Amino acid sequence: MRAGIGYDIHRLTDGRKLFLGGVEIPHSKGLLGHSDGDALIHAISDAMLGALSLGDIGEHFPNTDPKYKGISSMELLKKVSVLVRGKGFVVNNIDTMIIAEEPRIFPFRDSMIKALSGALGVEVNKVSIKATTAEGIGSIGKGEAIAAYAIVTLAKDEVNI
Repeated sequence: MRAGIGYDIHRLTDGRKLFLGGVEIPHSKGLLGHSDGDALIHAISDAMLGALSLGDIGEHFPNTDPKYKGISSMELLKKVSVLVRGKGFVVNNIDTMIIAEEPRIFPFRDSMIKALSGALGVEVNKVSIKATTAEGIGSIGKGEAIAAYAIVTLAKDEVNI
């Protein structure tokens, strides 16, 4: 069993769609990033890579590489999943926390869980998404950014050894 933690934060900006957990969420602003800015998927990807000491998403998908400009973070997560499986591991559990003043996350949580579990090839009961606010404190509290934390456990893939 291996465990990893991930964190990401992105500034909210006009003129972009908001993606979290691979789901487009109706909102007046979106997350600024080289990719689609999905902070939740970036945190999960970093946690998966960290669990196997494989660096971070910036090393694997640098924001200086034009081929990742505007890419769906879901595609990056799928590439991380292939890498993890290639090392002989599978996702055992994912626990996440989104920090955002708005929009409300709860109405989209189940869709995010289904999208993430589908992309990773795991049961929905292995993916947890929670959300909280920053109580008006800092850039997140002022509605200027959204952040996400993720903890991932990976297990040796006993089926495909």
